Amino acid sequence: MRNNAETPQVLDVDVTTHGRMPGAADYARSKIGEIGTRTRKPVLHARVRLTRHTDPAVRCPVVAQANLDVDGRMVRAQVEAATAREAIDRLDERLRRRLERTAEHWEAQRGRLPEDNPHEWRHQSAPTARPQHYPRPADDRRIIRHKSFTMAPCTIDEAAQEMESLDYDFHLFTERATGFASVLYRGGPTGYRLAQVIAVAPDELAPFELPLTFSSQPAPCITTEEATERLGLLGLPFLFFIDAAQGRANILYHRYDGHYGLITPAD
Repeated sequence: MRNNAETPQVLDVDVTTHGRMPGAADYARSKIGEIGTRTRKPVLHARVRLTRHTDPAVRCPVVAQANLDVDGRMVRAQVEAATAREAIDRLDERLRRRLERTAEHWEAQRGRLPEDNPHEWRHQSAPTARPQHYPRPADDRRIIRHKSFTMAPCTIDEAAQEMESLDYDFHLFTERATGFASVLYRGGPTGYRLAQVIAVAPDELAPFELPLTFSSQPAPCITTEEATERLGLLGLPFLFFIDAAQGRANILYHRYDGHYGLITPAD
């Protein structure tokens, strides 16, 4: 499925479906496959996952997720809609925005912000409607996904770029200047907010340009079981905490199927 600037090609998209959605897989292959003709970088792999929730109370039961390997860089998008076709159309639109933003940064030094005017952070590519998690009863929720990755030191601006490319609501990283585990997430009046295991003054952080607000609360030191209970009681989308057993910063988050996922730093 490799393509380049001279000979763009329709992608061979790997599509999986969960739930009854007649014709959705073929439509996704056709619709998302055309993205290969719109990017100058080779798309090495494209995967789409379509899930239909069966609860009739869910207003937008179809969740569509895509992962593209664009010349070694991951680009991700996720949307929800009332029908499979609508979800695929929305996914296509969001992927194109992600690819346009990635192209703006591709040749630039990592960490430089896209600019219309000097020092202007553009928010129009940020998603306006985030998919909601399936309303699974609290007693039925389990941690069914455990992801672990190396938290390479980076700046807040670099973390924001990564979060935008992957279409995430939050990003766990090691802040370059302090060496502290930190999480950048969507929230506050500027659209971005930062929390750290130990809150420090902004001037102690590596230089950054992203407008954001800061959490003054340190990450709580609790067990995973306590974090699960707290997340359920507070109704938060995720919880940033220090695992009392291992002394490492973790994130427990709501998955779109109503269960939980756990993110931990690699050893």
